[in-house]
Amino acid sequence: MSDASNREPDRSMRSERPEESGDPWTRLPPMAPARPSAAAPEQPARAGGPPAGAPGAPPRIPGTGGPAAPGRVRTLVDPAAAGLLPPGGRTVAPSPLTPGATLDPHGIHRTLREEFPLTYDPLLRAWVLSRYADVATALTDERFTHGHRPGDPPCARAHVDVDVEALRAVTERTAHVLARRIAERSQADLVADFCHWLPAGTVAAAVGVPYRDMMRLVRGRAAGALAGECGGQIAVREKALASFLGNVLADPDQVAALRDAPAGLVARAWTESLRRDPPVQIAVRRTSAEVPVSGGVVPAGASVALLVGSAGRDPERFREPDRFDPFRDDPGQLTYGAGFCPAVLLAGFEAEYALRALFAAMPRLRLADGFRPTFTGLITRAPRSLIVRPGG
Repeated sequence: MSDASNREPDRSMRSERPEESGDPWTRLPPMAPARPSAAAPEQPARAGGPPAGAPGAPPRIPGTGGPAAPGRVRTLVDPAAAGLLPPGGRTVAPSPLTPGATLDPHGIHRTLREEFPLTYDPLLRAWVLSRYADVATALTDERFTHGHRPGDPPCARAHVDVDVEALRAVTERTAHVLARRIAERSQADLVADFCHWLPAGTVAAAVGVPYRDMMRLVRGRAAGALAGECGGQIAVREKALASFLGNVLADPDQVAALRDAPAGLVARAWTESLRRDPPVQIAVRRTSAEVPVSGGVVPAGASVALLVGSAGRDPERFREPDRFDPFRDDPGQLTYGAGFCPAVLLAGFEAEYALRALFAAMPRLRLADGFRPTFTGLITRAPRSLIVRPGG
């Protein structure tokens, strides 16, 4: 049923797709474990991490006088002495980079939330926070530095003279053009044929870049002209849109509920998708001072990996956290801040007009028989493909 020649809007542009550059707030430190210095005695594996007293050094366990070894919960008491070890006596935390986590990180996240709310990960070379309350704090507390989210307070000061209605208009127009291009096909991939093009096309149209040149220019000069520090968010918006459409189309009941839904309900569904399947799974910050969190204290001067994907599925914060529910009354996405930012506005407009354009051009749109979206990725995460039948 698939027609390979119809899998892209323009073959001449597919080869120009740039590599995803990533934003400063999503970059991670080197993933390989640090090699011990030849001049220093080799330390036992359980005692890795920064040396005592150095910036980022493991905190000492109160009442014991000894350091808490990386890979263990940073509790305020000795877990062994208090009889608080987990079932089976396991004391080593799993890493978010464990092989296999790219397909299913949620079991690892659950273990970290429940048993290791604060732990040092040698692969990430960072302390790891996984609970919603801690991650939300780290994304907004000034003691966590060297990071930026679109919508955080600096955005309001950086972006001026943004015509919101013009952004809305170009998003709507671009979404309808793309939807009509695939409406007559027997089968299409919404990731390759729609989600990849809508964020870039919207920015291109907003700054006057010709369509034929948008993939060459839009992630550089053109994107910066519109979104400044948030220009690189185009790749993140692609993944967020793919996850949103995947969540909606995976359930026929959601399709029926959102087909002609008012903007407010679509916005709630968009927020719910960002909570359940955020495009950025891990963000990195650095502490400027000691910060108390669940399980202990993060030392000053330490790199901290924030598991945004884990926080969004924390049952202490959300009811039935693994379920996509556009009617949820307890939203709490962490991908974007609450302030003004063109990147945040565009992401919301793209979600709304994507649904409207796709359903207008393809009223019987559905996933292909036997296809279910597969989410993959460790740092950023989204479906790699969304195979659909435009004609039902």
